[in-house]
Amino acid sequence: MSSPNGQLPNSKKTYVSGKLHLGICVPFREISLAPTKSVNGEIEINEPVCVYDTSGPWGDPDFHGDVTQGLPPLRAKWIRDRGDVQEVGGRAESPRDDGYLSEVHRASANGHVGNSRFEIRDSKFAMRKPLRGRAGSTVTQLAYARRGIITPEMEFIAIRENGRYIENRESRFGQNDSRSTNYDSRNSLAFAHRGEPFGANIPREITPEFVRAEVARGRAIIPANINHPESEPMII
Repeated sequence: MSSPNGQLPNSKKTYVSGKLHLGICVPFREISLAPTKSVNGEIEINEPVCVYDTSGPWGDPDFHGDVTQGLPPLRAKWIRDRGDVQEVGGRAESPRDDGYLSEVHRASANGHVGNSRFEIRDSKFAMRKPLRGRAGSTVTQLAYARRGIITPEMEFIAIRENGRYIENRESRFGQNDSRSTNYDSRNSLAFAHRGEPFGANIPREITPEFVRAEVARGRAIIPANINHPESEPMII
C-alpha cells in the first residue's frame, strides 16, 4: 500500500503490514532515484531507496491536518484489546493544567482577555477519557515482555528496525533461498557494514521475539504511555 506525497518531491509514503498482528501498518518513505547514464551512453535504472519515516500522519496526504482533532489514535485498539485498562472520570479543567495561577494570569499571559486556545468540546479530544490499569494489572511494555507477550508495539518496532530488509531479500531470492541469509554484495543498496557490536547480540533480522527478549532483559525500553495512543512505537 502506498500513497504519493506532494510535500516531499520524488518520494512517497509506503507501508508494511504486520504478520502477527494484521492491523499493523509501519510507515516508510520510498525515495525515487534518477537513472544513471554511463560513459558509453547506457542508462541504468536505479531502484528506489527506502528509509525511516517518522513524520507520522503529517507525512501522509490523506491526513486531515486539523490540529483541533488531534493525531489519529494509532494504538488505541491495541491498548483496549489487551483488556487490562479502564476509563477514569477525570476532573474539571483548571488554569494550573496549563501552568497558570488563575484565569486572570492566563488572560494576561495571552495578551488579551479570554481564552486564546482552540475549542475542543466538539472535537475528538472531548470523547477521549483518560485510562489507567485495572486493579492488579501493570500496563507497561516491560511487564508484557516479561510475561512472554509479543505486543503489536513490538512487532511494529521489529518491522521498522529491519528497514524493509526482509521484504527486499525475499523479493530478490525467494523466502527459502539460502542466499537470503548472507550479507548483500557491496554494490547493493541493501549492503550494510557489520560494524562494532561492543558485545551486543544484534541479529541480521530483527524479529518481534528479539524485541520482546531485549525489553524483558532490561536492555531496551519502549516508551508507550496508554494515554498517548497517537504515538508510534519506538525503541531505545
